[in-house]
Amino acid sequence: MRKLIILFFVVAHSAAAGTLKAAAVRTESGLISGAGGDVRVYKGVPYASPPVGSLRWQQPARAPHWQGVRAATEFGAGCPQAFSGAKLPRLSEDCLTLNIWTPSRKPGVKLAVMVSIHGGGFVGGWSGIDAYDGTALARQGVVVVSMNYRLGVLGFLAHPALTNESSHRASGNYGLMDQIAALEWIQRNIAAFGGDPKRVTIFGESAGGSSVCYLLVSPPAKGLFQRAISQSAQGIFLPMTSAAQAAKRGAQQLGDDLAALRALRWEDLMKKVQTGGAGMPAGVQFQPIVDGWVLPEDPALMFDAGRAHAVPVIAGTNTDDGAALMLFQPVRTLSAYRDYLKTRFGDAADRAMELYPATSDLEGRKAARQMATDANFLLGARSVLLAMARSGRAYWYQFTRVDPASRKMGALGAMHGAEVGYVFGDVTKSLFAGTPLLPGGVEGFDDTDRALAKAMSGAWVRFAETGDPNGPGLPRWPAVDALAPEYLEFGDRIQTGRAFREEQMQFLAERLKPRPPGRY
Repeated sequence: MRKLIILFFVVAHSAAAGTLKAAAVRTESGLISGAGGDVRVYKGVPYASPPVGSLRWQQPARAPHWQGVRAATEFGAGCPQAFSGAKLPRLSEDCLTLNIWTPSRKPGVKLAVMVSIHGGGFVGGWSGIDAYDGTALARQGVVVVSMNYRLGVLGFLAHPALTNESSHRASGNYGLMDQIAALEWIQRNIAAFGGDPKRVTIFGESAGGSSVCYLLVSPPAKGLFQRAISQSAQGIFLPMTSAAQAAKRGAQQLGDDLAALRALRWEDLMKKVQTGGAGMPAGVQFQPIVDGWVLPEDPALMFDAGRAHAVPVIAGTNTDDGAALMLFQPVRTLSAYRDYLKTRFGDAADRAMELYPATSDLEGRKAARQMATDANFLLGARSVLLAMARSGRAYWYQFTRVDPASRKMGALGAMHGAEVGYVFGDVTKSLFAGTPLLPGGVEGFDDTDRALAKAMSGAWVRFAETGDPNGPGLPRWPAVDALAPEYLEFGDRIQTGRAFREEQMQFLAERLKPRPPGRY
């Protein structure tokens, strides 16, 4: 069973927008007004009806209409979530909103659209985090959209009663349904903001990167986007929970009275959900599942069978992505590391030790972090890329820059989430600045960081525009070749490499990837 946990959860101060009033735009639900100058920003725009009352644990419905001009100058509420010690935004079940950054352009010009899906382990996160500010990307000539989606027990509860009332005979994955509903809203409305609905790129990090991979194989998402970028997706090629397993667990935890559960205040519902372990947030056991509709099969098997949507893809990981996982599965001694290998790999533990050697407590801790990175992040990214390369263009990156935030938190390499500020084109808005992890903020970014951000965000924008990250002034980025897969390293230097950690990947693929019935 997949153990998707929150890796790092941060909620920073809301991204600042210009104060000039922007012209009203007509959406399908009514007129909205925003703010801004060279980049106009529209915040907190409803893309679906509030999922409350009888709409709790239902497929999202279209947003209601309103009269007059709705002010869209403040981020919408965050979706309900529970974290100890984290600074949260205002929380409400009325949270299905999105935000749009659109630059000045010539009349009649339609710009590529980049849709950001936030991280947070599917139990936390918010589109209003500073690091997700779309201003710098929009200034490069694209329309940027971010969204909220339901989380934890409200976003991913599977239950027999919910399955019985569903026209698709499926429950769970409501958060993924929200993402699909936002993409449908974009198809119907983004032209009014200067966006081209035929050039939509989805991109995200952590749970956002996992969401991108799930949408790549989700039948209801077909045709809603034309390119996809997955950053540090977790657990994509590890076995996934089935609908039957998840529904049984949901009934055991919450009982059978669906009407009573829908009548509960969300705060009281959260109290009924136990944590997944010491230090882990409430609701962590509620994650995307194979529900038979949004995800008809295990995504790994769908990728392997060539049943993903045929769109160009970028995917990659960071060198110390796995450090966050080891916070909840600490390996402090060499003996504990050996036990960890035996638990995970059984009779192949000795081979694992050869590939991830350690002769001291310190080496054991480092080896465990490297294995967590490889097994939970790199294996999935590499497997998705090789599968997608069979039918189209795929581009692999490795982010290795040890930025000031990574150094401050003692990372062995670029930690999980370190690339986000570079992708959005503004490294000063680190994902961790102003959070409990780094309450004092982050300083010390230099010319190397700024140049790297320019190259990385530029490649992302070029890919959104054309489906190819190569272009004038950008580093050469070779497409993935299954025989000898090349990748582009974004680090202290930008350079290409080949067949990254191939021996470890072959071992992990054989031991960890799910197999169809009859192949176990």
